[in-house]
Amino acid sequence: MVRRNWLIAAIVAIAAAATAQERGRPRIDVQHYNLEVEISPNTQSLKAKAEVRLAVEQDFTRTAVFELNNALNLIRVENEKGEEVAASRNRSDFSVQISFAEPLMKGQATTLVFYYEGVLSGREESPVYGIKFAAINPERAYLLYPARWFPINGYTTDRYTAEIKVITAEQYKVIASGEESSARLADGRSAHTFKSPQPSFAGSLAVVSGEGTRNTAEGVTTTFYVRPGKEPSISANAAEIGKIMTHFTATCGLPPQASLSVVETGDGAPAGYAAPGIIFLAPSSLREEPAVRTLANQIARQWWGVLVSPESRDHIWLVNGMSRYAEMLYIEQQAGKSGFEAESKLTYIDALTVDDVPVLQAARYEDYAPEYWALTGSKGAAVLNMLRSLMGDEKFFQLLKRFPDQYAWKSVTTADFRKAAEALHGSALDYFFVQWIQSTGAPEFDLEYTVFRTQKGFRVMGKIKQDLDTFRMPVQLRIQTEGNPEEHIVEVAGTSSEFVVETFGKPVSLEMDPDRRVLRYDNSIRVAVAIRRGEQFAEIGEFAESLKEYQRALEVNRNSSLAHYRVAEIFLLQNNYQSAANEFREALNGDLDPTWTEVWSHIKLGNVFDLTGQRERALNEYQQAVRTKDNTQGAQEEAAKYIKTPFEKAGSQV
Repeated sequence: MVRRNWLIAAIVAIAAAATAQERGRPRIDVQHYNLEVEISPNTQSLKAKAEVRLAVEQDFTRTAVFELNNALNLIRVENEKGEEVAASRNRSDFSVQISFAEPLMKGQATTLVFYYEGVLSGREESPVYGIKFAAINPERAYLLYPARWFPINGYTTDRYTAEIKVITAEQYKVIASGEESSARLADGRSAHTFKSPQPSFAGSLAVVSGEGTRNTAEGVTTTFYVRPGKEPSISANAAEIGKIMTHFTATCGLPPQASLSVVETGDGAPAGYAAPGIIFLAPSSLREEPAVRTLANQIARQWWGVLVSPESRDHIWLVNGMSRYAEMLYIEQQAGKSGFEAESKLTYIDALTVDDVPVLQAARYEDYAPEYWALTGSKGAAVLNMLRSLMGDEKFFQLLKRFPDQYAWKSVTTADFRKAAEALHGSALDYFFVQWIQSTGAPEFDLEYTVFRTQKGFRVMGKIKQDLDTFRMPVQLRIQTEGNPEEHIVEVAGTSSEFVVETFGKPVSLEMDPDRRVLRYDNSIRVAVAIRRGEQFAEIGEFAESLKEYQRALEVNRNSSLAHYRVAEIFLLQNNYQSAANEFREALNGDLDPTWTEVWSHIKLGNVFDLTGQRERALNEYQQAVRTKDNTQGAQEEAAKYIKTPFEKAGSQV
């Protein structure tokens, strides 16, 4: 078995085992944290005491399991009487198992006190491989909830209230969720206390030098804490945040907090992370031209994630899918129908890259894995878009506003969301959620029809075939006539559905789902999905698997310029210049979809000729690139640069 397939299988198996193990653990409910943490930026270390009040959810509970960052040394755990409690660590899953001296009964509350310390410089093993969620440095520090820098139970699902005291040197400022109070200690340090009375996910914080920069736009006040040199980015980002907050307030109701703090993290951190009242942005996401998608997605999480959250990881699509769809809705508001349709197409393609795991089993995937985001984010957003089509805009947007208000500061399930949708829709939607949340697969429509003339006009009798026996969905049918186009809804159920439609004008052509609202396959989508999978393999250096996916795309469409271009990129990376040149030529002779493949194929061909000592041919390609006038991702500047100076491959040695 190839390495990548083995890796995917291993990740799914490990995640499935972890999920099963978590489900097998005694269930507890963490109700409140009282955290006291001393942060020393100069030594990149912390020392903490965490009082955890919890209640068990089943009789005769003898153990409780928490997650804690492996870089932190657990000194001891005590009960509420100050007696030491047995604790054992399993570093493979970052867990700490607590064994109670006496079994606890259902509903019985107790308090555990954890004492621990350690260094979090950002170079330590992260709970999510390759992503830095915590780093303490002299200039600033950030500790995000996913870092498990305090003992966590029920990651992203177990809501709690909190009081967090952060002690650090006096010259630093602390940003965290909740109501703040500060005091100067006798030793010259400062203590910053944050109280969060509503059950949510407090516990992400930052320590920075100097005061923040406040900016008000659209009535929204945002305070920025950025690194030196990033000040020019504040104004444009504040303006964008103001517009996004205003839009989402109209869409989803009042936010949990009227104002926000924006904190710049560091290289290797996630592009964006949302905590109650705070948006953490990586340096690449905080720029003078705002990262609109990242901002919209993270701000949406103030409603979907902070205000309401999933009862278990099986329902995480309610957060990730809602945030992705909110991002799409903001693009629709800014760029109109065409912008939304383009974004919808990309989302549907990404959703179809995972077709063998139901949305309701997404916990099988590792947190932050591409498959996890495709299933919970992209497919979740696709499901919401289909639900919008089913319910109609008026009722759907009522749902988006009522649901977070109805379940404010609570955990929710897919069943809760379905019932809320049904109450507005006026009929059962169980078939819809069974198809798209509990099942796998997507249909591919085949349309057959015959047109008859009648005394009043024309009658279209037809049949819709598709390959999912359990499929049921009302689907739009557009009939192009010699007059105005007519639209009808056809109830598609099972593998074959017949319909009869009367029209006034003579039908010229029929099209199922013309606006592509249903998550479905056709040849163009199969090509796009295969290319997207190939790109995912290429991103992790699995070029052999990537080439297989691109070949699958070319088997469906030999003229796919994008597939040829991606193949050429891999050959160029492997110094296979002749094969790369051949594929760039094939891209230029293909369908030129997307259009940027033309300008960039010329540029890359020029690169190949420069590398092989053919300067005149290289100049010809760069000049042809200039003549396209396409400046996608700075193509014109790139071509002009190589017209002046020949391309050289980074790190190449002759």
